[in-house]
Amino acid sequence: MTIGLIGLGKMGFPLAQNMLRNKFTVVAFDIDEANRKRSAEVGIVTTSSIQAVAMHLPSPRIVWSMVPAGEATESVLSQLAVLLTPGDIVIDGGNSNYKDSLRRHAVFQEKGIKMLDCGTSGGISGALNGACTMIGGDRDAYETCKPFFDALSVENGSLYVGAAGSGHFTKMVHNGIEYGMMQAIAEGFEVLNKSPFDVDFEAVAKVWNHGSVVRSWLMELSQNAFSKDPNLSAIKGVMHSSGEGKWTIETALELGVPTPVIALSLLMRFRSQEEDTFSGKVVAALRNEFGGHAVEKAR
Repeated sequence: MTIGLIGLGKMGFPLAQNMLRNKFTVVAFDIDEANRKRSAEVGIVTTSSIQAVAMHLPSPRIVWSMVPAGEATESVLSQLAVLLTPGDIVIDGGNSNYKDSLRRHAVFQEKGIKMLDCGTSGGISGALNGACTMIGGDRDAYETCKPFFDALSVENGSLYVGAAGSGHFTKMVHNGIEYGMMQAIAEGFEVLNKSPFDVDFEAVAKVWNHGSVVRSWLMELSQNAFSKDPNLSAIKGVMHSSGEGKWTIETALELGVPTPVIALSLLMRFRSQEEDTFSGKVVAALRNEFGGHAVEKAR
């Protein structure tokens, strides 16, 4: 099976290596020449354009887009809508909003082109060694690609979720859960950090990951991080968000589902990006006014 791959960056490059290891032929393109050169060095066939990728694929053509959600994905899929023909298959493996996937699926459907929205989890190591894939879209297109998804995913790590948009919807909820889990882990270690005890964070993360209720890959990653920097003193506590936590909360509000843990974890990410806040000033001022509580002076 030959797969066209658009995007050879952080996730696309290890995914292409995974494809090669599983005996798939990869024809790929990336706007970054350095990414194309790196990929060619490991045996990936690279081209000079998206159009060239389409020209090199046998029919029915299968093209996987693995570029950032938003404008980059919109650009790639818009080009593929022109280049591909009825019966071809497009896979969006990025973190697109499921509403965008529904809209794009309708556009491809009008042209007779099949589209699958694939939520891809597992990070860089998963893309390289076995991902977790959640797929929505045309069932017949999925059946064509099933051997491909199964080969690239860990055992029991690939699922056809259902209709168009459901793959990205499921990945969105997955990422919302991830926000809450990471925030809980972070808050727990902050309590340990503020305690009167001289706690070895790496050792705690290790023991928690052996037999405890909270054992997980995230705890393993916590141990790895503390092994490199015992107090994380080399990094700032600024937490960025990719957008899927926000989409999860917005969707939960639309559906009338309470998600307080996910909502607060997102708000904490926003808070982490500000060293000082006006709201904090107001609360401090009010506490000083009504109770004479001390305030910290700005430097």
